[in-house]
Amino acid sequence: MESFTRQELLDFLNLMLEAERAGAKALLHVSKDTDRKDASDLAKAVHLDEAKWCAMLTKAIRALDGAPSDKTGQFYEKVMAVPGLGGRLALVNRGQEWVVRKLRDAIPRIADRGLAGDLTVMLTSHEDNIATVARSGLID
Repeated sequence: MESFTRQELLDFLNLMLEAERAGAKALLHVSKDTDRKDASDLAKAVHLDEAKWCAMLTKAIRALDGAPSDKTGQFYEKVMAVPGLGGRLALVNRGQEWVVRKLRDAIPRIADRGLAGDLTVMLTSHEDNIATVARSGLID
């Protein structure tokens, strides 16, 4: 499998940054919009994880002398358009699954082993979040 060019890698990292930013923003709103402490705590925990990955992606983009995107992916609006906590969390999980698929496809094409390692940890973190939300009993 051929490695990403620098520009392809920057494009991928910015795509992930925009997606993570959308997830973080949506989860922050989900945590504030519910009266259920268990749901709020879960959404906050996943929000903080998404924010952590935004920071890592921003750092990786800058290390490549790239410009981090300031955009928020459309996923935020999609989540907020869903009525109800369970539906929103279910959509968040589908978004997390999308990120996992993208990471699995991309990691073998990343020549920088340090960055590939960071993205592998990100992938595992997303898989853990998916499982945690699925086990929560909060999704529809």
